[in-house]
Amino acid sequence: MARIPAPSGYSSKAETSSEQAHSHAHAHALAQAETLCRASGARLTPIRRHVYEALYESQKPLGAYDLAEVLAPNGRRLAPITVYRALDFLIEQGLAHRLASKNAYIASANAAETQDTVAFLICESCGSVDEVSSQDLSNSLSTLLAQKGFRPKDKVLEITGQCTHCQSGSH
Repeated sequence: MARIPAPSGYSSKAETSSEQAHSHAHAHALAQAETLCRASGARLTPIRRHVYEALYESQKPLGAYDLAEVLAPNGRRLAPITVYRALDFLIEQGLAHRLASKNAYIASANAAETQDTVAFLICESCGSVDEVSSQDLSNSLSTLLAQKGFRPKDKVLEITGQCTHCQSGSH
C-alpha cells in the first residue's frame, strides 16, 4: 500500500541519493501539476493534491477505495465520492489516467507533454505499469481512426504482458 510522503522540505540524514532523486522528481511533478491547473484556470485543492500525491507515490495503480484508505487521517476514511470527484478532476486535467482493465488509477508521467496516444504496459506478474507514448504510434492510430471515420473520446491503450524484470526473474 502506498504512503503519503513527509511534508515538502523534510530531509533525513539517512536519505540516499536515489531517495533524494525521487523526492526531487516528486516535488517537480507536484509543481508541474499546480502549474498545469493554474494555466487552465483550475484549482488543485488540498484533497485533489493528496490524491495526486498518493497516485504519484504508488508503485502500482490504485482503486478509489484503496486511495480512500491510503489517505485516511488517523483512521478516518474519506468518502468514496470525494475520492472519485478528485480522480475525475485529475483525469480532466491530464494528471491521471483510469486503467479500465484494472478498475484503478495511475498518475500521468507525461502530463505536460503533448497529447500523444498513451500506452500503458501492464505487467501481469508484478502489477507494475509503465506509461509510454510515441508520436509515430499516435500518427498511425490517428490515420487508422480517420480511415474508419471514428472519433475517439480518449486515445489510451492498455497492453498486458510481462515486464523486463519479471522476464529475467529479478523481482
